[in-house]
Amino acid sequence: MASPSSSSPELPLKPIPGGYGFSFLGPIKDRYDYFYFQGKDEFFRSRVTKYGSTVFRANMPPGPFISSDSRVVVLLDAVSFPILFDTTKVEKRNILDGTYMPSLSFTGGIRTCAYLDPSETEHSVLKGLFLSFLASRHDRIIPLFRSSLSEMFVKLEDKLAEKKKIADFNPISDSMSFDYVFRLFSDGNPDPKLAADGPGMFDLWLAFQLAPLASIGVPNIFSIFEDLIIHTIPLPFFPVKSGYRKLYKAFYSSSGSFLDEAEKQGIDREKACHNLVFLAGFNAYGGMKVLFPTILKWVGTAGEDLHRKLADEVRTTVKEEGGLTFGALEKMSLLKSVVYEALRIEPPVPFQYGKAKEDIVIHSHDSAFKIKKGETIFGYQPFATKDPKIFKDAEKFVGDRFEGEEGEKLLKYVYWSNERETVEPTAENKQCPGKNLVVLMGRIILVEFFLRYDTFTVDVADLPLGPAVKFKSLTKATVKV
Repeated sequence: MASPSSSSPELPLKPIPGGYGFSFLGPIKDRYDYFYFQGKDEFFRSRVTKYGSTVFRANMPPGPFISSDSRVVVLLDAVSFPILFDTTKVEKRNILDGTYMPSLSFTGGIRTCAYLDPSETEHSVLKGLFLSFLASRHDRIIPLFRSSLSEMFVKLEDKLAEKKKIADFNPISDSMSFDYVFRLFSDGNPDPKLAADGPGMFDLWLAFQLAPLASIGVPNIFSIFEDLIIHTIPLPFFPVKSGYRKLYKAFYSSSGSFLDEAEKQGIDREKACHNLVFLAGFNAYGGMKVLFPTILKWVGTAGEDLHRKLADEVRTTVKEEGGLTFGALEKMSLLKSVVYEALRIEPPVPFQYGKAKEDIVIHSHDSAFKIKKGETIFGYQPFATKDPKIFKDAEKFVGDRFEGEEGEKLLKYVYWSNERETVEPTAENKQCPGKNLVVLMGRIILVEFFLRYDTFTVDVADLPLGPAVKFKSLTKATVKV
């Protein structure tokens, strides 16, 4: 597909279409359309059709009474979306979750790094600490993850044999993710009780913060009850307080090297630990909770032809390189493309927000629009990264989409990390600090999978956070490496 120009001064400046309705009823109407009457994708799709524009005004949930101002400018194309990455023009203060912010009780009474704008000094100090800490764990990343995956695949096979028909992947994946995150970010292993209870404690902690943005899929007849419970009044911290304290104490007692380094940089140990728990639970575990089922959903439903090609590439390269190394992973071009394609078609974090620091002009493919200082900008990433003017067969999973020179040119339109895939995280930007780790883990889980198995089949469904994946069959590898 043709690449649009990054600057298009010749485009006509148009007023932003759409609106917000009456101050109280408008946000509630949009909220019911979004969750119950239309659903997320149709909510946006219908407005694109109505306004003839991928940029328009609307209210975003949760609205009254959790959010004091739900008005946003919506961006749904690959050209306008990247304004959300430019922190010289948009502010990221307290806007991680959109038009509301969960109580600070969920994060130990402090604003963690994710809620800070890069203009705040503490942001660069904390993010710099995260980046240097991850770099210091470089040699542990692959061995630890492979160890955790080995245990996961044993459990998956046992579940499939036990039930003889189907095995839920998500709980097994969540357990593995928690174990890996704890071992990577701390200096030890979780005790058996924490290993068993930890995923559930993180799940509840996440759910109570993100509930205003979700629906559990109740029939419309019951929608008013769900809406009153989770979209109207913020859920309190006290039901998850005990679990959070247990997680905090476990990381505090096991993460001496991280906390020591934080103190050297002038960061209070308690504040550093609350940031570590957020990084481990919200960013890492929460991300993996969506990432791994998403990858196996799309690879599983792609069919045996892709499975055969991946298995051939993985086994040939591992054999030639004498094992699974960073160098071997870099040579697996199809594998890399498949992971990028999964991140493109179903990004782990679908929403991005920012607030205009000044009057700015943005461009879509065919128009220019002026956003005023102080207005909230919202990007729905699954539409931006499935922009049909950028990607051919944009709604289709194409495993080899990013292979070759032309395929690699498209990577700048993959935005899952809160930046272009071609950009690297720094202490000064808001890109995910674990961006490279996420891509690496996506590759490794597929390598380990196709070293063990030839093909598989799955059933998939939607959850409030990511897809549900159930294995129906699993065929062990006929060729061993």
